[in-house]
Amino acid sequence: MTAPVYEPIIGRYLNVDVFGESCRIHVEEAGSGIPLVCLHTAGADSRQFRHLMCDEAITAHYRIIAFDMPWHGKSYPPVGWQMQEYRLTTERYVETIRAFSRALGLERPVVMGCSIGGRIVLQLAHAHGAEFRALIGLEAADFQQPWYDTSWLHRPDVHGGEVCAALVSGLLAPQSPSQYRNETLWQYMQGGPGVFRGDLYFYRVDADLRGRLGGIDTGVCPLYLLTGEYDFSCTPEDTLRTAEAIEGAKVTIMKEVGHFPMSENPARFREYLLPVLEEIRSS
Repeated sequence: MTAPVYEPIIGRYLNVDVFGESCRIHVEEAGSGIPLVCLHTAGADSRQFRHLMCDEAITAHYRIIAFDMPWHGKSYPPVGWQMQEYRLTTERYVETIRAFSRALGLERPVVMGCSIGGRIVLQLAHAHGAEFRALIGLEAADFQQPWYDTSWLHRPDVHGGEVCAALVSGLLAPQSPSQYRNETLWQYMQGGPGVFRGDLYFYRVDADLRGRLGGIDTGVCPLYLLTGEYDFSCTPEDTLRTAEAIEGAKVTIMKEVGHFPMSENPARFREYLLPVLEEIRSS
């Protein structure tokens, strides 16, 4: 009988208090060493980082920790969710990340976020930089002009998951392998009703950081911004414009990559990520 072949990822639940609400959060992790907390994109979940957690070149030095935000993936909404509309705000997003880190007892972790996770990384650098060893923003900028109609994202006569996947499908680079492109879209098809739209409230309305990122000290907390050349949501120009206002921010424009580098083309992405992680580790 053939022995079972397990991936090195361990998943479990963590109860975290966020503004007085008990949140049952699903956490996956792999590896050991420097804590690296990974933040998924809007409407998705921590599965986006599974390739990183199976990469021995990374897990040999980093404890990768990816969690599903409340309302996302295997995490539940708070009790009473059915009586409210989900809307992610900057304040709640920041507190969720900080409360999660406190609950795990993490001391100055590295945080890497993509899309909305990249946007919140900028806010963490601005308001709480001393709490982190380094911050990595994937597809991150202080603002992007909305190009989508959110009224389609929560209607009884429309399959919200399929609309979400269709909406983001153009953001994947044509060079990304078909298998991983489809994995990325499948995660969007499985999102909870109204969750993607609630995340985009943060992205569109509540987190315009233009002119509000003064005081970021990259000497205290290094900041790395990596953006795919095929991303038309957060364009390379958006990221470069943002970095111009942050002294010491390090920018990389990733070739043959779109808006979801860690899930759509993990082999290409690691070529850009490994030097960053090595620099953080050796600093």
